[in-house]
Formats: sequence, C-alpha cells, structure tokens
Amino acid sequence: MQSLWMLLACAMFALMGALVKVAADLGATLPEIVLFRGIPSVLLLFFWARATRRTIRPRRWGPHIRRNIAGITSMWLGFYALSALPLPTAISLNYTAPLFIAGWLLVWGGSQRDPVRILAVVLGFLGVLGVLRPSIERDQWIAALIGLGAGATAAIAMMQIRQLGREGEAEWRTVLLFSTGACLSGVVGLGAMGWRAVDLPAMLSLLGLGSCGLIGQLAVTRAFGLGSTLLTAALQYSTIVFAALLGVVFWGDRPAALAWAGMALIIGSGLLSVWRTYTEDRVLRGKQPSRS
Repeated sequence: MQSLWMLLACAMFALMGALVKVAADLGATLPEIVLFRGIPSVLLLFFWARATRRTIRPRRWGPHIRRNIAGITSMWLGFYALSALPLPTAISLNYTAPLFIAGWLLVWGGSQRDPVRILAVVLGFLGVLGVLRPSIERDQWIAALIGLGAGATAAIAMMQIRQLGREGEAEWRTVLLFSTGACLSGVVGLGAMGWRAVDLPAMLSLLGLGSCGLIGQLAVTRAFGLGSTLLTAALQYSTIVFAALLGVVFWGDRPAALAWAGMALIIGSGLLSVWRTYTEDRVLRGKQPSRS
C-alpha cells in the first residue's frame, strides 16, 4: 500500500505542471516560476533540519553539484515546454528520461545486446513520434525539442540521484540542496530579466505550484522509501494520465488517437526500462559477498 503514495505524488506533479502553465499564461516569468517551485521545499526542509539538529553539509559535494546542474537545467527546460505546449504533450516529453537512460546504457554501458533495452528504445522513439506528430503546431517544434531536452537532462539527474542513494546520502538533504540550487538559479534569472509584477491569481498559481511540488516530492520520497521499488517506479507514469485528464478538463485538449497511442508507448518503454534496471540491480546485489 505504501507505493500508493506514488499516486499522490503523480497527481501533485501533474497539478504542478498545470499551475506552471496557468502562471505563465497569467504573466509570470520563467525565473519567477522556478523560484517559487523551490521556496516551500527550502523553508520546510531547512527549518526541519535545524529543529532536529541534522547536518545540512553532505558527505561529498561532487555528486550533488552534478545532480543540481542536470536537475535544474531539466527544470528550466521542462517549465518552458509546459508554458508553450499542451499539458499532456509537455509532460509526456518530460517523462522520456528512462528512454534516454536505456539508450545511453546501450551505447556506453556495455548492454548493446540487451533485447529488452533495444525494445524499450524503439517503443519510446515511436511513442515520441506519436505524441509529436498530431499534437505540435509548426511554431511549436522548438518548444518540443526543449521538452525532449528536459527529458534527457532529467535522465542525467536521475542517474546522479541513484548514485547518491547508493552512497547512503539522505533523500531530504538531496531535495534540500536541489531546491536551494533551483531558488538560486531563479534569483539569477530575475537579476537578468527583472521582476515582473503579477496580480493575485498569478501569485496564487505560483504559491500553488510550489506547494504541489513540495507535497509531490515528499510523497515520492515516502513511496520509494517504504514501498515496492518496482511498483513505485511503474506508478510514476500515471502523471501522464493525470496531465492528460487535466488538459482535457481545463484547456479543452483533445489528443488524437495517435497521440494517445504515443503516450501509451512512452509509458510502456519506461516500464520496460524500469523493470530492466530493477532486475539488474537485484542481480548485482545477489552477487555481492556477504559481510557476515
């Protein structure tokens, strides 16, 4: 049952994506959106760490720096795609990260003959074509490529998070340092672009997206910490379904049959990649010598 926390996380992330789109439509700039995405997480985790006398300083800075560079880049690219594309399309492109991981492992990870990853890459590529072909207008192709870039950089961030987990780094510290980096990048963006005054609906959207992001992050951390890793990772793709429903209800999006099929293929390729990675991790753990 603990893996069902992932459904809450997915609903929150889909709602966060919708609020990003709303805030952008109401005049909020991208730096403002990035800043407000990180503020609630920074405040809650910092004061919680101080109250419980936990150290914020990580064991090693290098993996956190690499994770933050990739993750913050993915956030900026993904938020831009959300502001410029239909909600389900942007979310689907952002969830191509496992497809990129599978492709990189095929090329550089010594898994060239792995038929499961080959199938995952082929299905994912067809899924991306299915999502893009009927959904993207001629003037949206740059935004679509940026959305794919968000998926690619998210894949790098995910591999760094995996490495941090193997090194025993606390999840809350990873989230706090990432959120702090996101806020700093938002401040830098505001310094370059300036603060644009927003009205009350836009401010409420900014506060809402930050709160949804925080709840989603806490829920996904709890899901992976207490539930089945495989089931939890599989359930994350329900974000695409939630986003599609939100797009239909609030923006009147009507994805074509080919786009729905593309989403299904992206989900299927991601599930294959997750399953393969999970089974490989179990085999590696089984081969480790016992310490008893």
